[in-house]
Amino acid sequence: MNKVLQLIFLLSFSFLLASKESFIPDPPKLGAKNFILIDSITGKVLAQQDSDGLVQPASITKIMTGYVVADQIKQGFISEEDEVLISENCWRKGGSRMFIEAGKKVLVSDLIRGMVVQSGNDASCALAEHIAISEEGFVDLMSRYIYEMGLKNTNFVNVTGWPDENHYSSAKDIAILSKRLIEDFPEHYKIYKEKFFTFNDIKQRNRNSLLWQDETIDGLKTGHTESAGYCLVSSGKRNETRLISVTLGSSSEKQRIVDNRRLLDYGFRYYRTKKVLSELEPLKQEQVWGGEKESISLLSSEDVHFTLPLRDFKNIKSKVILDDYLQAPISEGQKVGKLEFSLDNKVLKTIDVISGDEVDSLGLFGQAWSNVKLFVYQFLMEED
Repeated sequence: MNKVLQLIFLLSFSFLLASKESFIPDPPKLGAKNFILIDSITGKVLAQQDSDGLVQPASITKIMTGYVVADQIKQGFISEEDEVLISENCWRKGGSRMFIEAGKKVLVSDLIRGMVVQSGNDASCALAEHIAISEEGFVDLMSRYIYEMGLKNTNFVNVTGWPDENHYSSAKDIAILSKRLIEDFPEHYKIYKEKFFTFNDIKQRNRNSLLWQDETIDGLKTGHTESAGYCLVSSGKRNETRLISVTLGSSSEKQRIVDNRRLLDYGFRYYRTKKVLSELEPLKQEQVWGGEKESISLLSSEDVHFTLPLRDFKNIKSKVILDDYLQAPISEGQKVGKLEFSLDNKVLKTIDVISGDEVDSLGLFGQAWSNVKLFVYQFLMEED
């Protein structure tokens, strides 16, 4: 009987070793009511809970405020060297503050740090008024960015995250917004890892405590109100992999750090993001019919990244599928087919394949003879 049990065990163990599937645990249980973990390059969702649920995001709102400010600078409408005259309206803002004074001028660059590092509601207001004359005008601008990004569960009515029943977002939308901020404005994003900022001789620390716990974490933003609970968006990069973690509605400041850290540790432990193909990378040579060249180089049309368990990368398969037999004339960069990536017989991604060469047609006689050869070739292929 013991020998039979041993044999069953050995057979089961051998099956597990031979299996191509990567066995990883379920995402950790968190105290946050809503959360999501995504890869910053591929956007792949690695863990989530009620990520489309509507929540009041508190100061997480300032990620969008910062995005709009960075884009306005990029477009040349304002400059970091602009001096902003502080209004009494902004000076009177409650909540977290940078402690700017009404009637004085402050550099845009200082206001940005006051908003990002110190989470200053007064700084956010001043930036909004500088760009759009009023906070209401800036909110209208934010709405256009929300539409452009496709944030379907987001509506903002102020620039600070001050509680309002009509001011809401979702964990998924906030992750998408954070991904865009990191991609579109890498220089602006660097501010989010600054641990301290001093203004008016008042030194304040960044409220994201993860910046002190892990050197690979370099952002992003905290938020807290009684209605929103304790919220945190963080991002970190290890090797080629950058993850974005959003936790909303944690019960305490300590709990939001624990929740966010658990998500990031889970993602970094079990997943990797790798670039498997570069834009314009040669794939293969392919025969051309009726052209002055006998073959062309087929190229990938874009970079290709995947976020997968580490052992799955060696099992990725790819194949080129041509739209048709290649017949001249062919222009350089012309789409001629597609490249399909699959894992365990499931398609992961499909991209266009383009020509790396320009091929002119042969003369009338040459084309006629090539058409005959192609007809024979197709006939023989069908016979096979």
